[in-house]
Amino acid sequence: MTESVGRVLFQTQNTLIDHLGIVVLEATAVRVVASMPVGPQTHQPMGLLHGGASVALAETVASLGACLSVQSRGMVAVGLEINANHLRGVRSGTVTATATPIHQGRTTEVWQIDIVDGQGRAVCTSRCTLAIVPVTAPS
Repeated sequence: MTESVGRVLFQTQNTLIDHLGIVVLEATAVRVVASMPVGPQTHQPMGLLHGGASVALAETVASLGACLSVQSRGMVAVGLEINANHLRGVRSGTVTATATPIHQGRTTEVWQIDIVDGQGRAVCTSRCTLAIVPVTAPS
C-alpha cells in the first residue's frame, strides 16, 4: 500500500511500518503523530513491548516529519543517529508517538519523539538526527 501524507508518498506495503502496524494519525513539517499496536508482533521474549519496536516507531515519525519539511527543496531525510530511553513496560494496547523538531537545518534535522501508552503515561523518549539528502531513485 502507498500512503499519501501531505504531499509525501511513501510505500508501506511489506515494510517495517506495515509489519509493525504503524498508523500515521497526523503529519506536518512540525509535528507527526502515529500509533502502533502492542502485541506479539512487537513483543520481546518477556511479553513486553520490544525497545527496538519503540525505536522503529520513533524513527518513522521523525523521518516523515523531516521529509515533509524538506520536500519542497527536492530533498529527503534519512536516519543518521537515534537514541532512546525506555521508561515503562507495556504488554498490550496501543502506543502513540509524537514527534516535533528541535532543529531544522540545511543538512540535518533533530527531532524529539515522545511515546505514551493508552493512559498517556510515558513509555519512551527518543531523539533522532536525520541527514538531509537529495532525492534518489530506489534501487
